[in-house]
Amino acid sequence: MQLHQRQAAPQSRLDAQQPGTFAQGLARGRRGGLRCYAAVTTLSPARTATALAPSRLRPLGRVDDSPLDMDRDTCNIISKYSPDYVKSRVLRGPGDALLCMMRIGEITARVGWFVGMLYADRLLGHEDTPDRVKLRAAELREMLTALGPSFIKAGQVLANRPDIMREDYMNELCVLQDDVPPFPDSVAFSIMEEQLGKRLEEVFSSISEKPVAAASLGQVYKAVLRDTGEEVAIKVQRPGVEPTILRDLYIFRSIGGLFNALSRQRLGCDAQLIVDEFGEKILEELDYTQEAKNIQEFERNFRSDPTVKIPWVRPDLCGTKMLVMEWIDGIRCTAPDAIRSSGVRVDEFIKCGVVSGLRQLLEFGLFHGDPHPGNIFCLRDGRIAYVDFGNVAQLSARNKAVLIDAVVHAVNEDYAAMADDFIKLGFLAPGTDITPIVPALEKIWADSKGQSLADFNFRTVTSKFNELVYQYPIRIPERYSLVIRSLLTQEGICMTLKPEFHFLEVAYPYVARRLLTDEDPALRERLFQVLFQDGKFQWKRLENLLHLAREGNGAAGGSGGRAAAAAGEGGAADASLAAGGSLSGGGLDLSDTAKDALRVLLLDEKLRTQLMLALTEDNKLHIAEVLNLLRLVQNDINPQKLVGEVVRDAPAIGRQLLLSWADRVLVS
Repeated sequence: MQLHQRQAAPQSRLDAQQPGTFAQGLARGRRGGLRCYAAVTTLSPARTATALAPSRLRPLGRVDDSPLDMDRDTCNIISKYSPDYVKSRVLRGPGDALLCMMRIGEITARVGWFVGMLYADRLLGHEDTPDRVKLRAAELREMLTALGPSFIKAGQVLANRPDIMREDYMNELCVLQDDVPPFPDSVAFSIMEEQLGKRLEEVFSSISEKPVAAASLGQVYKAVLRDTGEEVAIKVQRPGVEPTILRDLYIFRSIGGLFNALSRQRLGCDAQLIVDEFGEKILEELDYTQEAKNIQEFERNFRSDPTVKIPWVRPDLCGTKMLVMEWIDGIRCTAPDAIRSSGVRVDEFIKCGVVSGLRQLLEFGLFHGDPHPGNIFCLRDGRIAYVDFGNVAQLSARNKAVLIDAVVHAVNEDYAAMADDFIKLGFLAPGTDITPIVPALEKIWADSKGQSLADFNFRTVTSKFNELVYQYPIRIPERYSLVIRSLLTQEGICMTLKPEFHFLEVAYPYVARRLLTDEDPALRERLFQVLFQDGKFQWKRLENLLHLAREGNGAAGGSGGRAAAAAGEGGAADASLAAGGSLSGGGLDLSDTAKDALRVLLLDEKLRTQLMLALTEDNKLHIAEVLNLLRLVQNDINPQKLVGEVVRDAPAIGRQLLLSWADRVLVS
C-alpha cells in the first residue's frame, strides 16, 4: 500500500487504551504503551568509550550526594540530568520566569484546594472515614492527571513509594492512567521527517493513518519498511512535552528545598534527592536514542535464550524523539483468556516469564522496570516477548552482592546483619540505630515463613514491609522500588493466567540451580555460608537445594508440587535463596561446584574444622548422610572433567597453600 493510503493498524495488537483484567491493584504504575522513565544501561565494551564520555556523565548536583552514590555506584549511569542543566533550560530569559510563576500559580491553586479539603476532613473528623478516603484518593488521581505529564509520572512513582504515600492513596494511584487524546497526525509525521532527515516515503512503504497507541509522552504508529518490507512500530514524542517537564522539575526542586528538614527526619535524606532521582529517570525516558540502546542490550542478553523474544531496533532510523523497532505480533497479557485459548501451554509460558524475569534481576543486573501486562506478549510458539524499554534499571555488581548477603542473612535468620544490609543498600541512612528495626524484620520474616507455600507470596510480604516502612525512617531507593514492582507485577500476571499458580514454586528451582552452578566463585562461596547455621552443617538444606536444582529442568506444571515438598522438608526460607545466576540447559553439572568446594576446603582451615565437626556431630559419624549426598550427585559430576580441572588448577592451589602455610608460620 502506498504511503498516502495509510491504513489503521488493528487495535487489538498495540492498543494502549485496552484495560487490563489484572488492573485491580496488581500492576503498580503505568498501563498501556509508552510507559517508561528509567534508562540505565549496562555498557558493552564497544560502547564504553562513547557512553562514558564526559558530556554523557554529568554529576548530579544534589544537596546530599552520598545516598545517591550508595544507590547506584555512580559509575555508569547515563543521564543528562542535573539541577544546573534543568535551570539553564528553564530560565533563559524574563519571559521564562513569568511562565514559571504562572505554572506555580496553577499548581498552587489545584494542590491548595486539595490540601484544604484534607484539612477540612480533619477538622470534621472524617479524615479516616473509608468513603471519604476513597473520595480524596480519587480526587488526588484526577488532580495529577489534570496537571499534566510530570504529575502523572510523579503519581505513578508515588504508587510504589510506601515511604512517602499512605497505602490507601497508593492503591488509587496504582490505576493512574496516562492515556490521553492523540496529538495531530500531521505534527507526528513532521517530527518523524525531522528526525529522519528525509521524507517518510523514502523510508516507509506504508504507515497507519492514526496512532495505534497514545499516552502523555508520545504515541505509536505501525508502518512497513521500504527497504526490507518488515513491519515496525514507530514511537514519536509528543511536541512540547520536554519544556513542560523541565519547568515542572525546576519547580519541584525549588519547592522541595522547603521540605528538606522534614524529609531528613522521615526518610533520612533531603526531599531534593527524591526530586533528583525522579528528574533523572523522566529525562532518560524522553531520550528515545537511549531506549534504542536499552533494546540492543536486552537483545544481547537474551540472544541465546530460545524462550524469550526481544524486538530488534533500527538505530539508523531512531532519534531523541523517534524510535523504530520491530512490530511484535502476539497476544498481550491483558487478554489471559485469549492466551489460554490460543493453544499455548500456559504452564510453560509462565515458566518462561518467571525465569526471564529472574535472569534480568539476578544474572544480567539489567531489568525491565515496568513489565505490566500491556508490555508483555505471548507469541504463538509459546515464547514471551517484551516491549517498551524506556523504563529500564540496573543493579550493579555491588548492589547484587549486598542483596545476596541480605538473602543469606535472612535464610540464616541473622536479622541484625540484615538490618546492616539495609544501610548498605540505601534503605536506611548511615548511622541509623537499627535496634528497634531488628525485631520488626524478624517478625515479618517469621510470619511469612510460618505460612504454607500456597499462602506465601510477594504481595503478602510487601504489604507487611510497607507497614514497617511507614513506622521507621526507611527510604526505598528508586531502583529497588522498581525491583519490588517488577516482582509483584510478574506474580500478578502469572496468577491472572493461572489462579492457583505460586510464584515461588517456579522460582525455587531456578534459584537453587543458580546457587549451585553459578560461575561466580564469590556466589558459590556464599553457598557455604547458607549450608552452615549456628556452626552446624545443614544436611537437609543441601539435599533440598539439589532436588530443587533438578526441578529447573522439568516442566513448570509438574515442578510446583515437588518443589513445594522439597522446600517444605527444610523450610521455605531454606530453599528461597535469591541469589544470581543463569539457567543453563541440559543436565545439572556440579563439576565446577565440586572443584570449588575442594579448593575452599584446602585453603580454609576454619571450614575444614567445621566440616570435621559436622561429620562427627552428636558424637557419631554421619556416614549415612554423606552416602546419601554422594548418591544424589553421582550423576551430576563428571569425574574426568573434575580431575582435569583439579590438575590444571593444582599449581595455583599449591601456591596458595604455601602462602597460607607461610603466613601461619610467620604469625606463630
